[in-house]
Amino acid sequence: MENIQKQIQEMTLHASEHDLKLLEQLLKGFQHWKSGNSPTFISSLLQMERKITDDDCQIRIPISPLLYNTLHIVHGGITATLLDTAMGVLANSLVPDGYGAVTTQLNINYIAAGIGEHMVCRAKMEHKGSTTLVLSAEIHRSDGVKIAIGTGSFLVVEKRV
Repeated sequence: MENIQKQIQEMTLHASEHDLKLLEQLLKGFQHWKSGNSPTFISSLLQMERKITDDDCQIRIPISPLLYNTLHIVHGGITATLLDTAMGVLANSLVPDGYGAVTTQLNINYIAAGIGEHMVCRAKMEHKGSTTLVLSAEIHRSDGVKIAIGTGSFLVVEKRV
């Protein structure tokens, strides 16, 4: 524990304001995770805000330098994570108690750069079978431009306790 505190102290000693803002975002995500208000650490880290209904799931995340690639736009892996999460949350809400849905295939078409203040992903079900689900999703950035579209296949599996 003492080693971690020393590392943090050394990192922040000569950190720029930009560095400190990134560290603050990481720490906020960690605090949110520790509070138990988020199902996964990645949800906390990305500050996901979820809205789920019977037939769709919307997830909103703020865009910040924490998400950037070397071109200073949202990294494609973050975009993929947002698509997969929105579709997965919806898929898991549609299966019977005692079951879950896991991604078996994810297809993504990247359309525009992830820039702006936030991104919103909306997922909907395309097909619901007894053992598989197929969903689709779109991500729009804060100015309304579509960033990506995706489809996902999900396998219904029995949860193990």
